[in-house]
Amino acid sequence: MTTGSHDQPGSVALSGEARAPRLLESHPALSHILSRAGWYLLTFIVAVSINFVLPRLGDSNPVDVIMARAGANLDAATAREQEATYLKEFGLVRLDERGEMLRDASGKPLPTSLPVQFVRYLVLSAQGDLGTSILQYPRRVSEIISGALPWTLALQLPTIVLGWLVGNTLGALAAYFRGVFDRVIYPLALLTSAIPAFCLGILLVYVFGIHLEWLPAVGGYDEGIVPGLSYAFLASAGYYYVLPFVSIFVIIVGHQAIGMRSMCIYELGTDYVRYAKLLGMEERKIVRYMFRNAMLPQLTGLALALGGMVGGALVAEMIFSYPGLGMAILTAIQGNDYPVITGCTLLVTVTVLCANFCVDLLIGMLDPRVRSGRAVSK
Repeated sequence: MTTGSHDQPGSVALSGEARAPRLLESHPALSHILSRAGWYLLTFIVAVSINFVLPRLGDSNPVDVIMARAGANLDAATAREQEATYLKEFGLVRLDERGEMLRDASGKPLPTSLPVQFVRYLVLSAQGDLGTSILQYPRRVSEIISGALPWTLALQLPTIVLGWLVGNTLGALAAYFRGVFDRVIYPLALLTSAIPAFCLGILLVYVFGIHLEWLPAVGGYDEGIVPGLSYAFLASAGYYYVLPFVSIFVIIVGHQAIGMRSMCIYELGTDYVRYAKLLGMEERKIVRYMFRNAMLPQLTGLALALGGMVGGALVAEMIFSYPGLGMAILTAIQGNDYPVITGCTLLVTVTVLCANFCVDLLIGMLDPRVRSGRAVSK
């Protein structure tokens, strides 16, 4: 009896330690989620570190950009005081207990080390504070992003959804009917998907914006119009919207058509399609079943595209000077505006990683082989 009473706590401890592995073995879906979450967390940490370090590899001090623009009409004492304010606000100098800048023997401010700046960046980002823009001081980075993000979403969301629908429909029809229909669609899809986005954008600007002058080459709306929900603004924005939309839409349709055509050709060789044809099933039903079975990889691509649409139109926005995140990032890079660069790229990183993680979870739920792969291998 005594020996049994002494062994009981040890056995309880061992059972508690073994409970977690047994739980994961009995719930392969949970194991899949935790495994993917761990990898994405590690990827996020690496991405955030690179996002912080890359803009700071240059030797120039971004505060000099503000002083060059704002300090021309200031006297020496006011300029020094203003520069000190900027350096403190952006956390680029070391401070003493009283909040005053520490200086070396020559009187120059002592710069803050990169590890200290990185910790400050993580703490403020976790609080939702992305800092203050250097080029557009004193505008907050969150204000700049909130002003540019609707333009990017308005450009990307319709092009991705419509391009996905049109491309998949054309690909399925080309695979099923073949003949002249396939000989026309497939080469066109190959051509449009192979054209680099920047080449197509520049070509559209030159042909329709400069040579023919049918559509505006750059911008998001007429300069004399105040942005709002007025008819004049919406009509002007729609007029400027055409070329950026076409430059993205054409490429998406080509990619989706090629992918869907390949998947449908594979489905056409399966037994259930042959059996349906032998039974005399209607063509519409066969196409519908084939389209639905070939849709899983395309749905994955759609989810990834929707998750990455925040940063997916950067090239088009830069070429057409469209007032979205692409132009905001380009302007920030040209002016060494560290807070805007890190804020925009952090937003793109988070959305892309979340989209990939959601797609992994979706595949794990839809495909039992992925969900229970670890348990099967054991």
